[in-house]
Amino acid sequence: MRPSSLLRSRGTLAELFSSRANSFGLLRLLMASAVVVSHVYPLALGHLDPLWKRSGMQTDLGKMAVIGFFVTSGFMITGSGRRTTIGRYSWHRALRILPGLWGSLVISTLVIMPLLYHWQHGSLTGFWNHPAGPFFYLKGTWDTSLSGGWDVSGVIKEGVRRGTNFDQSVNGALWSLKYEILCYIVVGLLAAGGVLRHARRFIPLAALGLWILILNDWLDATGWRGIPGDQNTYVNLPFLGGLSTHFIIHLGFAFLLGATVQLYKERVPVHDGLALLSLLAFVATLRWGGLFVIGYPAFTYLVFWLAVRLPRPFQRVGRKRDFSYGIYIYGFTVEQSLAMLGFIKYGKLGFLGCALGATVVLAAFSWYVVESPAMRLKDWTPWPVRRLKARRGAAQDAPSAVSAATGATAASVQAGAGPAAAPAPEGTEQSAAPQGKDTQQSRTAPHVRA
Repeated sequence: MRPSSLLRSRGTLAELFSSRANSFGLLRLLMASAVVVSHVYPLALGHLDPLWKRSGMQTDLGKMAVIGFFVTSGFMITGSGRRTTIGRYSWHRALRILPGLWGSLVISTLVIMPLLYHWQHGSLTGFWNHPAGPFFYLKGTWDTSLSGGWDVSGVIKEGVRRGTNFDQSVNGALWSLKYEILCYIVVGLLAAGGVLRHARRFIPLAALGLWILILNDWLDATGWRGIPGDQNTYVNLPFLGGLSTHFIIHLGFAFLLGATVQLYKERVPVHDGLALLSLLAFVATLRWGGLFVIGYPAFTYLVFWLAVRLPRPFQRVGRKRDFSYGIYIYGFTVEQSLAMLGFIKYGKLGFLGCALGATVVLAAFSWYVVESPAMRLKDWTPWPVRRLKARRGAAQDAPSAVSAATGATAASVQAGAGPAAAPAPEGTEQSAAPQGKDTQQSRTAPHVRA
């Protein structure tokens, strides 16, 4: 970064951002990997990663990665909501989330957990008919509501009893998916109501409202660096189940920050000086407090600055194959399994290397076998919908055809072709000269639809 670049803007985000040339793929991959790195500590060592204490218990590496996911998701999903119909938007969102999730549930619940149970007990007796068995778990997890509990047939509980595991969930990383789906639903409703196109200022105003709630919690907190707000209050929603009001507010705020950038990207400057100030503000809030109020907006600006300012080679990462979602939904289960098998004996780096390696393999499987094939169906339309659209198209084209035919008939009459020309009214002279070609085209053109 040259010193002179700190004093001038390079343009707006609308001018510099390209959907085909950006570093979001790299950033998502780094965020997903950061979640895996963060989970090494609570899953294999029994305590949160070092950022937790260094930030005064405001956040850890994994939680900041989740905030980054919601920021980028808010930007991209809001753009999708503006471009597509509500039906196509809903179909695209379902294809991106559910097939990958269902594939990971099948692998973890029906393959990995039985193997671990057999390793623990020497047989599968009692695994399939356990009160909290695999099918009970799948029934409560397929929709991200997590109403089927966190364990499968007591596999993880047995690991905790033996002292190899410190968390009692098969896949604790799934907790954030229901909040993301909630954001998808809200964006879909706003798009269907025309808010994203005709009342876009509602989005920054909603973000401001959530920011005021966070600010109020921060001011009421006992310490400048503590976690503000009540995290034990929940609301129950259909399909999604119980959601913490704390995370609805905080993750919703991050999502709306990204959505605001999408809707006002023509006003967002890409400025190296602002990026440096944002970095300093973010680091300062980690050190002295105010991360949620000041640090989140600063972090948001850094994400978009990196998306357009990183060198071109970084923009190729994730363009054709995106393993980030697979890494996120498989990493936790892989780390729980490795902890149970005693891989922590290889040290933190050895454990992390094994965890990342196995997770990337499963993420690649998820992408090539589940996610990518599912995304190829994004333009698929059920035959009843196709038939209805065809009927509507035919009904709309009918008046056009009648108008075109009427125009053609009128043109032929005026040119003296077809039916005999009507006699001139009495007392007038009819021109013997035929109409010119240019004149004829100008008269008939309004009757013909493009």
